[in-house]
Amino acid sequence: MRVSHYGYHQINQTRGKPMNKVLLGCLLSTALALPAFAALNAGDAAPAFKAKASMAGKAFDYSLTDSLKKGPVVVYFYPSAYTQGCNIQAHTFAENVEKFTAAGASIIGVSLDSIERLNDFSADPQYCAGKIAVASDATGAIAKSYNLNVGAARDGAKDSRGQDIGHGFAERTTFIVTPDGKVAATVGGVSPTENVEKALEHVQHLQHAGH
Repeated sequence: MRVSHYGYHQINQTRGKPMNKVLLGCLLSTALALPAFAALNAGDAAPAFKAKASMAGKAFDYSLTDSLKKGPVVVYFYPSAYTQGCNIQAHTFAENVEKFTAAGASIIGVSLDSIERLNDFSADPQYCAGKIAVASDATGAIAKSYNLNVGAARDGAKDSRGQDIGHGFAERTTFIVTPDGKVAATVGGVSPTENVEKALEHVQHLQHAGH
């Protein structure tokens, strides 16, 4: 099944599903028509950021700089909490968090969701399951600093719970950032599950290389 950067199925693959899901897929497919940005690549400096984040339903102040003092950080941008591809990706990260930890890496998800939505998402046992932190980039400024496309909010877009999404959408791209503040690898253009698998491969490679 083909999945876009934004993680939603094409309209002809939603036959028989509720109309709000069809509408969401259609609207976010339109977002893919935005001009393509060149995401940061290996060797580029990763912009430091601070943001309100949530872990296991509790909000806290996140700092990339502080996290990098402890080892590599997987910074994964995703379109929206409680949408199909992002649900899969969060679940897969949560299922593999011990492997990332064993490789010395931490994980932070970043989206344009409000901190209130992320408090729900971070605690949801089906998705983040209290195992991974997710940060609120409400204005899209963090995503843009990583040269990612940010699509505008779409009227009528609903999440997988049937609730209004009400925010814009960053493209699904993951950056592996090393303690020196550099991007070691960029993962994009693959399915949500492959995104996690490739991110894990990169951090394990860093571990074996002695970073």
